[in-house]
Amino acid sequence: MEEQIREFLDAMHAGKGYSRNTIEAYRNDLTQLLNFLLNERPSLASWGRVDKPLLLQFVLHLKERQYTPSSAARKIAVVKSFYHFLLDRNAIESDPTATLGAPKVEKRLPQILSSDEIERLLAAPARNQTPKGFRDRAILELLFATGMRVSELTALDADQVNLTGRTVHCGARGGKRRVIPISERVANILDHYIQRGRAVTANAGERALFVNPHGERLTRQGLWLIIKEYVRDAEIPMPVTPHTLRHSFAVQMLNRGEDLQSVQRMLGHANVATTQVYARIVEGAAGENSPERALAPINHHDT
Repeated sequence: MEEQIREFLDAMHAGKGYSRNTIEAYRNDLTQLLNFLLNERPSLASWGRVDKPLLLQFVLHLKERQYTPSSAARKIAVVKSFYHFLLDRNAIESDPTATLGAPKVEKRLPQILSSDEIERLLAAPARNQTPKGFRDRAILELLFATGMRVSELTALDADQVNLTGRTVHCGARGGKRRVIPISERVANILDHYIQRGRAVTANAGERALFVNPHGERLTRQGLWLIIKEYVRDAEIPMPVTPHTLRHSFAVQMLNRGEDLQSVQRMLGHANVATTQVYARIVEGAAGENSPERALAPINHHDT
């Protein structure tokens, strides 16, 4: 049973180009399911012996463990994908998840920063004229100018940035990659960091674009701490994560008149339906629940 989980994960990585983080999340979800099944039925020897009542017990188990509806729904979706894989491989005769329901999830629009909040956040590290300040300014500017994911930004190598051509090559290793254009202003900020920040902090032979105080590749956790620091300095009251900047970037693009397909390509979404949520924010920007947050594009930053 464990071997079939590994085969499924390998197929997701090789066939669909899922990122390492997504694969690890799938692995955790399916391992949790397998542990539950073996605890309930120690003699269980194959996935084909799992029936719908046993899976319903797993759903109840998630509820008892107080998982949020969205977390439970995600886990069940992974289980369904796994069983579809087994059925396609003729590893099972029938799919017990075919009629398995999932908790209803309230779809909330992602939070975005207002134009003023973005200005304050991007200005915060500019006051720190040190290698750390140059790095942090470059990070925030690049995140907002490209909409890159945290994993994509921390995985960037210095040679993936073309300052002359003003492009950044990013994407999951071994997965789909894309080229994102950047403005002259952002290219200059990156060049300033590379010359006056990275050049004096990166260890010899280090390929990473962004490095920590030890001269090594910056981690995702380190990036989160950087953003929290400047959110506090900019006195922004709402919780801000790297994904908040990604959301804000997408809305700004739509406000500038870009079509959904262009935004989809920039963000690296596999399906345009994922991108459509940002159109809902723009369409509802004039409503009382979104005062001026998605209205004014930020021309000053030329992103």
